[in-house]
Amino acid sequence: MVGALYRGPGAAEGAARRLPWTRDAEVAGPMSGYARFKRLRSTWRYDGAVGCIVTASDGTRGFGATRYDLPVIHTINDHLAPRLPDENPMATERLWDMMMRMATPNGLSGLTACAISAVDLALWDLKGKILGAPVHELAGGPVRDDLACCATGKDTDWHMALGFRGTKLAWPHGPNEGPDGLKRNEDLVARTRKMVGPDIALMLDRRMAFDVEFAVRLAERLRPYGLRWIEDCLLPGSLDPHAALRTRLPWMTLATGEHWYVPHAFHIAAARRLAGILQPDIAWACGFSGCRKIAQTAEAAGLEVILHAGANTPFGQHRSLTSPAIRWAEYLVGAAPGVAQNAVRVYPGMEVPKDGRVQPNGEPGFGPGLTEAAPDAMTR
Repeated sequence: MVGALYRGPGAAEGAARRLPWTRDAEVAGPMSGYARFKRLRSTWRYDGAVGCIVTASDGTRGFGATRYDLPVIHTINDHLAPRLPDENPMATERLWDMMMRMATPNGLSGLTACAISAVDLALWDLKGKILGAPVHELAGGPVRDDLACCATGKDTDWHMALGFRGTKLAWPHGPNEGPDGLKRNEDLVARTRKMVGPDIALMLDRRMAFDVEFAVRLAERLRPYGLRWIEDCLLPGSLDPHAALRTRLPWMTLATGEHWYVPHAFHIAAARRLAGILQPDIAWACGFSGCRKIAQTAEAAGLEVILHAGANTPFGQHRSLTSPAIRWAEYLVGAAPGVAQNAVRVYPGMEVPKDGRVQPNGEPGFGPGLTEAAPDAMTR
């Protein structure tokens, strides 16, 4: 039996030094050119956490998760779920292929890929629980003892206090602000580099907010600050602008792919060498099976993979631990400074970074035993 479950409410913040950056920080995005949507992403994004449970004939359950609310829930419950009973739940590759083929007439990308992701993650969790082994063992075993994590957010001082050796900023200013936007972005990077010192990896996330010209002009201004990479600069739909950016910034490491949803898109990007780092989200890019194929493509092409928010879920932690192409795990620090990370984790029992590193637990499946009774699933 397969079924989508619920949309979880937000987690409590607890004691804090100040409000978290996620509360009201401006982050540039695709809608920044429209004044009434510019300030906050929450004014235009459609969201909502979704959990999925797969139940085997012996009653064993596996749990997966994704986002984007009712359209994804309906896709799981009304399209995928009715066609999977009586299949072998251990045959994850067969079931993944079946779902991809079922979805072809409706389009594989976007919300459909999210639905497939949730079911695929639940199937891997179920397989691990049936076999009594963690998913990272089923996927070939760990390639390293633990994962180095980079922190994402705008509370950089708190990232340093937590022991992260890499930190990533979200951009507040985009092309619609012209030369003033360039200067204000540079000022932010200069302040941050001065704060963290020369040895901390510093990265920038542009959240699909830029065009090629603005990205190039800003990157040139930021050369003195030694950025590790710049990320997600352009709208994801067409690959030609990505190729133009790669041509015009041959010296800069580019990262992208958070909003690509099928392995084929990453294969094309790897073949054209559009970026040095590919960044699928395991809850959006066709699940554990899809991201395994993407990581293998990157490894063959000599590229790096960093799962989007890969350290924020047990799914991403297990996937990251098994791939030679994945050397960093991104951890979105969304809670207020001063709040312990284990007090705000979404998944009960999930390991959180300590001193900038994390090691997934060794429990069967993905570890945390989430069910429909869990009140706060998949909120980040």
